Amino acid sequence: MGQSTKYIFITGGVTSSLGKGIIAASLAKLLQARGFSVTIQKFDPYLNIDPGTLNPYEHGECYVTEDGAETDLDLGHYERFLNTPTSQANNVTTGRIYFNVITKERKGEFLGKTVQVIPHITDEIKRNFFKLGEDGKYDVIITEIGGCVGDIESLPFIEAVRQAKWEIGASNFLVIHLTLIPYLAAAKELKTKPTQHSVKQLLEAGIQPDILVCRTEHPLPIEVKKKLSLFCNVELNSVIEAMDAETIYDVPLLMKKEKLDERVMSKLKMGTRNNADLEQWKDFLGKLKNPTQEVTIGLVGKYVSLPDAYKSIIEAFTHAAAACESKVNLKLISSEDLQPETVTRRLEGLDGIVVAPGFGERGLEGKIETVKFARENGVPFFGICLGMQVAVIEFARNVLGLKNASSTEMAPNTPHPVIALMEEQKNVQLMGGTMRLGSYPCELKKGSKAAQAYGKNKIHERHRHRYEFNNEYLEQIESHGLIPSGINPDSKLVEIVELKNHPWFLGTQFHPEYKSTVLNPHPLFVKFISATIANKKIK
Repeated sequence: MGQSTKYIFITGGVTSSLGKGIIAASLAKLLQARGFSVTIQKFDPYLNIDPGTLNPYEHGECYVTEDGAETDLDLGHYERFLNTPTSQANNVTTGRIYFNVITKERKGEFLGKTVQVIPHITDEIKRNFFKLGEDGKYDVIITEIGGCVGDIESLPFIEAVRQAKWEIGASNFLVIHLTLIPYLAAAKELKTKPTQHSVKQLLEAGIQPDILVCRTEHPLPIEVKKKLSLFCNVELNSVIEAMDAETIYDVPLLMKKEKLDERVMSKLKMGTRNNADLEQWKDFLGKLKNPTQEVTIGLVGKYVSLPDAYKSIIEAFTHAAAACESKVNLKLISSEDLQPETVTRRLEGLDGIVVAPGFGERGLEGKIETVKFARENGVPFFGICLGMQVAVIEFARNVLGLKNASSTEMAPNTPHPVIALMEEQKNVQLMGGTMRLGSYPCELKKGSKAAQAYGKNKIHERHRHRYEFNNEYLEQIESHGLIPSGINPDSKLVEIVELKNHPWFLGTQFHPEYKSTVLNPHPLFVKFISATIANKKIK
């Protein structure tokens, strides 16, 4: 670990889903805006080695980094706020920790010792805490501990945090505890007792929080703050109010107003740095909140009952909407509800349609009907990953007349496998971390919609898939007007398809949403929204 690196740990209490990731990202943004180099890492207490094998209903979307790690969706927030990439090292699970320790034990590296939670598991956790700080690249490393204080599964993490203080020195160590102050409507009172209990559990584990961040629906009166300060051993000015915000992108400004960054800098003796420069951020928020026009876009997928399953796509639309100074009303539509007889009624009136990524057969036919509707009615269309594959299947069936064309993922015996398993995937037995993952190059066809959007002819985008466009059908499909406008230079795999003579019809095998940030909205999302605005005006 770098000698001067400061370590901030963020724990949560009372309930999960309070927004530790957003608070971590907001604090990091404020420190970054003051000129510090910051990174954030997430430690998840579950036993999966990564979230790659989890159903999105379990844990929201699986976010993919440049280096091909399948990670927690909070890493998406870190990248969107900080505008810097994360990596495999930024997300560690209990499963990964135990896997590493057990692998060492099998190799005989513990020299016959009994392998135990303390010290072996906690040592491995600490090793991962400090890994990002070893090269001295960062002034501050923020570590978010997933779950809730008091959970059995997070006990080793909390113990490792306690031990870390004495290894890095108290002056380089800070704990922020995020908690909930519930409001009892019948009593018309904000209640501090759950927070007192939560801090008590931390104290029992040997950790005194330095700052309390209190999620609340109502402003915290000074007497409530005083009570929290008194019972939780926290200075009064370190009791921070975190009111519910209109958008997550308001949170850095709200935290600045509450002086969270100043408290952190003062407690860690980080010296005075220039005032946080948030002009670009404020500019983005100004455009986001004052749109000059409005479009309605349908997001068609099979996990729509949990919007977190499409977190990066929804946020990419937020970034691009601000860039276009347009309000985007996203309507989440279940692909299972779309039958040939209902599709027109469900989709008419939309200014644009996105077909979302996904796996498996469920909802596939609804997605195919959606693409047909967009193609035939000139509705701007954007297909992502499976969305692109569905566009190819629909085109093969309804334009080329290849009856029962499909993907071998859904129909292994299809007579026309226009989408098929990639060659290197054919002998893969294990599910976790074995897809085509991470950043790959793509060369764009000059003059194509894709090349116009990016303003260049070579790009790098992130992938997460096993199946791919089958090049045996390339000539046939291209000759009928579905153009392969993006090709991987090494494998010759088709990465982008677009339709000639259509307002905007484009599908990508990669996931452009993973690279969209507040300060760099993704060009394909920006161009797609622009196309829906232009098309709406023509109608």
